[in-house]
Amino acid sequence: MTTQQKLIDSARRLIQMRGYNGFSYADVADEVQVRKASIHHHFPAKSDLARAVVEQSRALIVEQTAALAEGNFDPEAQLRMYTGYWEKCIADATAPFCVAGMLASELPTLPDDLAKAVRSHFEDLSNWLEFVLTRGAQMGRFELQGSARQEAESFMAMVYGAMLTARAYGEPKVFADIVANGLKRLASSPAPKAVRKR
Repeated sequence: MTTQQKLIDSARRLIQMRGYNGFSYADVADEVQVRKASIHHHFPAKSDLARAVVEQSRALIVEQTAALAEGNFDPEAQLRMYTGYWEKCIADATAPFCVAGMLASELPTLPDDLAKAVRSHFEDLSNWLEFVLTRGAQMGRFELQGSARQEAESFMAMVYGAMLTARAYGEPKVFADIVANGLKRLASSPAPKAVRKR
């Protein structure tokens, strides 16, 4: 692994645990065992390092979106793969919180270039979810209560809210329970309307 990638990985862990304003180049230098000058060589400013972390996450979303066009498409499997990734990361503490989610909570205090990258991450994720939900509805697998865009935003909010709730309670299973309920709601048919008696 290159020094640059080690720096990005270290920053990712620190942001997930402490947020952008909770870590410094000194923390990264100590963790990676390099001098601060070496970090500045790769990333002149702290926001450059944090932006590299976010851009890696965005690249994964783009890669997964492209993969949707290949092979058999299973919308439920796509959503379970996404939520399952976070369920595992929260359970084994490898990634207890999405780095973009942590940064979004600090958005008013972030440098403009980093804030823009964070917003773009959420736009990419929302677009991917909208695509999955649209295809799922077309296949008769999902019953959407609103537009695919609204459902995508709601699903994203549910996942991030579940992460926050699991962290607040210190109980990873909370995330899994909330997500399971959300997936069940998507797949279920809406309740029939009451028939008025004449």
